[in-house]
Amino acid sequence: MQPTLTWLLTSTTYGTWLPGDTRGFVGRVVEARADDPLTEHRVEHDRPQTDYDRDIPALRAAAQQQMKGEPILLTAEQAGVVLEQFRETAAYRGWTLHAVAIMANHFHAVLSAPESVLTDAIMRDLKSYASRALNRKWAVPESGTWWTKSGSRRKLPDDRAVETAIRYVQNQRGCLALFPDPEPR
Repeated sequence: MQPTLTWLLTSTTYGTWLPGDTRGFVGRVVEARADDPLTEHRVEHDRPQTDYDRDIPALRAAAQQQMKGEPILLTAEQAGVVLEQFRETAAYRGWTLHAVAIMANHFHAVLSAPESVLTDAIMRDLKSYASRALNRKWAVPESGTWWTKSGSRRKLPDDRAVETAIRYVQNQRGCLALFPDPEPR
């Protein structure tokens, strides 16, 4: 049996969380340029253990101007299609899907895959197959995509972290689709 890694994956729908957002963001914004003699150090905020960037109105405005379509907000029906496609993709690839929460503007998934599988490939497969499923039932968005380009991929180091991530995903507010289905109360 191949060793596996478990991940907490998060991605947003197109245009709903832009660089410069007041909620914070991870990006390639640099506090100072390397060729700036007045700066002793440079911080790239897309590196682990660095602070999030927050509220850069000019950056957000520039990102909005570059958008190729309206922001995407999923409906409950669309979220259900995405969830079913995530389940199908994970099963086909031999991955274990522990939990998924799909909201109007983003999703979280806890997923285990062989350690040889790159998280870029996991994220790409989940989003691309979900996009194909959405495109079969609804028009392709004006932007040409349902999702932002990348997303967050956090490796979960142990069973406790996996359990915590699953609880986090299952307790999301505003879920349109949830796996596993919550038990009746």
